[in-house]
Amino acid sequence: MELEVQIKQLIIDSLELEDISVDDIADDEPLFNEGLGLDSIDALELGMALKKKFNLEMSKDKNENKKYFYSVKTIADFVRKQQNG
Repeated sequence: MELEVQIKQLIIDSLELEDISVDDIADDEPLFNEGLGLDSIDALELGMALKKKFNLEMSKDKNENKKYFYSVKTIADFVRKQQNG
């Protein structure tokens, strides 16, 4: 399965977004505020789920993490970067 699709499914499952499908989430759509509308609690839950599934090392810098969590595409790029060392 394509990484972006895995991430979308993880967003839906970990945040229990029952009325949203993978096809409803665009790769480059913002996940927070005006886009998908996630909030800071969602960010924490999503961060934990991503860390567990992909064994990610998150930055201590909140602004750095905000960049990674902007969209499905930026999360996928971050995962690929971490997995490729």
